[in-house]
Amino acid sequence: MDNAWEKDPMLVATQLERRSFIKGSLVGGAAAGFALAVQPVSAETIITDTNGLDAGMVQVKTEDKMVPAYRARPAGSANAPVIVVIQEIFGVHEHIKDVCRRLAKLGYYAIATDLYSRIGDATHISDIPTLLSTIVSKAPDAQVASDLDATVTFAGGEGADISKLGVTGFCWGGRQTWLFAEHNPKLKAAVAWYGPLTNVPNDLQPKRAIDGVADLKCPVLGLYGAADQGIPVDAVNAIKAAADKAGKIVEVVIYPDTPHGFHADYRPSYRPDKAADGWARLQAWFKKYLV
Repeated sequence: MDNAWEKDPMLVATQLERRSFIKGSLVGGAAAGFALAVQPVSAETIITDTNGLDAGMVQVKTEDKMVPAYRARPAGSANAPVIVVIQEIFGVHEHIKDVCRRLAKLGYYAIATDLYSRIGDATHISDIPTLLSTIVSKAPDAQVASDLDATVTFAGGEGADISKLGVTGFCWGGRQTWLFAEHNPKLKAAVAWYGPLTNVPNDLQPKRAIDGVADLKCPVLGLYGAADQGIPVDAVNAIKAAADKAGKIVEVVIYPDTPHGFHADYRPSYRPDKAADGWARLQAWFKKYLV
């Protein structure tokens, strides 16, 4: 898997960009485009350029309003497969945008819709407890699913091939990846990065990911860390067992001695080797089930 990562054109394309970014935007511990709650940003942060891409903010029409989203696709592409990227708790900040660009470099139409837009701007909140209480906990699962459905429709309207539809998400978005895979019948593949599986239900988030595995509409790859203090290994094994019992295609990878957020290259939780392996597995998963 490491060899596949080393040959990834995304990494080759970002080396000079990363160096200039570290010398510029990271000076003084502030990085433009990253959520305030994740400052200071690590010098290991990967920044993917837009060469050969059509990338930027767009407006997605949902049931009740226009919602901002970041979209990246190969320039001049037609009928590119679609990957919906679901944000972390920090919203659609620079790391999530970069994931979209990484996927676009691989030939995908990638889009991340701001799923908190009706509530507030998560990127402008500087402490995690406030972020969780004022925005993250206020996002209804039903609204998230509806906005993700609208995102797929938008992608199709831009000429992308939604018959080849995938989804990936991180942390909060990892949980939503499971839920969306249980919800949308158009999906062909899903990759969830360390998303909660057995959270306590409430009125706005009434369902646990593990409760709906029998409804999975596509194969799911789950990537988790054994040292994740918020997601017990037992919960990961339990969802795998439930999926097997339901006859669903689910693969889980549990990395030893690895914390939550190991793919987040802008944070101290980043584990380059595990992130590289997970990214290679993501590519193989989408190639197998999506393309």
